[in-house]
Parts: sequence; structure tokens; C-alpha cells
Amino acid sequence: MEKLIITAAICGAEVTKEHNPNVPYTVEEIVEQAYGAYIEGASIIHLHVREDDGTPTQSKERFKICMDAIKEKCPDVIVQPSTGGAVGMTNEERLQPTELHPEMATLDCGTLNFGGDEVFTNTENTIKEFGEKMIERGVKPELECFDKSMIEMAVRLNKKGFIKSPMHFSFVMGVNGGIGGDLRDFLFLRDSLPCGSTYSVAGLGRFEFSLAAAAIISGGHVRVGFEDNIYLEKGVLAESNGVLVAKVVRIAKELGRQIATPAEARAILGL
Repeated sequence: MEKLIITAAICGAEVTKEHNPNVPYTVEEIVEQAYGAYIEGASIIHLHVREDDGTPTQSKERFKICMDAIKEKCPDVIVQPSTGGAVGMTNEERLQPTELHPEMATLDCGTLNFGGDEVFTNTENTIKEFGEKMIERGVKPELECFDKSMIEMAVRLNKKGFIKSPMHFSFVMGVNGGIGGDLRDFLFLRDSLPCGSTYSVAGLGRFEFSLAAAAIISGGHVRVGFEDNIYLEKGVLAESNGVLVAKVVRIAKELGRQIATPAEARAILGL
């Protein structure tokens, strides 16, 4: 079985210090959280950025400052900026970090009802545009799928040339409006993947570690971090992203799965 790639989603666009005071906003806080996750075993830092007051932004300049600072502290880590941004942002805003030519970036494969009146919109034309821009800029997409239909969309657009092979998927599970976080749901998504693809699993909230274990056993990869879950265990706030990564490492060790270095992760993902 391949070694386990751990991605740390260190801050997201929605979680705040009111949820957990350790959520990073400033450049210094983002670097500290990225480094803590990296030294515990994360090969990939999934990155949203904020203004110092916590406001989410897709500013290319802010991304560059944060990415450069992370790479200075963690020279070999893979920095994977998000093109999801926050609800209401334009395609042009969301695509800004790909202008920096990162190795990877996320590509959301469908529209989702986040709750209330919030709709995270990703039309077919949006997905095509993002796919084309990533090909043009030499960026490997991590295909974020919140339901099975989004896997089907990615496969169809791959056949049409908007997404290159081999494809790497991220199952984001337990989100309001998307697929649930039960083992049944995980197996449904995993068994829907095309041959030759790789995948990672991000379980939100209480689903984070049960789905991590399922992915580890099944040969997939794992994402953890404050974007998805702020608790180390029920009722216990995590002090850092690093402790969440460390918990996955312990689970993997118990299950006999070795952890991939950034270099090994690049080989597995074809970067």
C-alpha cells in the first residue's frame, strides 16, 4: 500500500477565533500553524488566507506573502491554495492564487447549499474555466467533491480535456448540503472513482477521525485541520493543527500505514 499523504487545512474561510482561538489569521499565525502541521507529518498545506482581522481574501498578493513565508519555514512542503474562496466571490477573485503557479490548487466540482441562503456556486462553465486555467498554468487540481455527482462531473470533463489525468480527488464529507460522513457514504464515493486516480478524505466535525481511519485502511489519503474540525476529541478544542495531524499519524501507525514525506507525496501524485 502507498504511504499516507496527510494534508493540513489550517484555517479555511469560515471558521473563526470565536470558534477556536488558535485559528490563524495573520501571516505569522499561518506560518506557525503550517510549520506545526508539517513537523508532525503533513506533506501538503491546504491554504486559505485571511486579512489580519480574519476577513477571508483571495488576494494574489496576500497568498504570495503567506506561501513564501511557509516555504521559507518548510522548504519542501507542498502548498495547495484554495480556489474556493468564500461564498459570493467571483471566478476572477477565486482564481488569483493560480497566477502564482503553485504545484496544486483545489478545483470544486459542483454547486452546494451551505445552509440558509448561502449557495457555493460552481457551474459547469466555472469548472471548465478553472480546469483550463490550471492546465495553462501547470497546476494540478485537487478535485473537491461533496457528492457523487461531482465525481461524475470531473470524469466527464476529464474526457473532454478540461481536466488532465491522472486525477486526484478530495472527498469533503459531512458538509451541510452534501453527502454524509458515514462509512456507507465513503464506500459509495470510493467505489465511484475511475481507475488510476488517487483520493483524499476530509471529514467535517465528528466525522474527521472515523473517515481518516477508513481512508487509511482503504489505501486513500487524509485531510485534517481547523478548516474541517476544531476539536481533538469531543468537547476538547485542539490547540493546533499539529495535534490533529499527530492524531492521524498515531492512527496510521496502529493500522500499519507509513507516512509520506513531501517528496514521496509528489511521486504519488505525479507532481
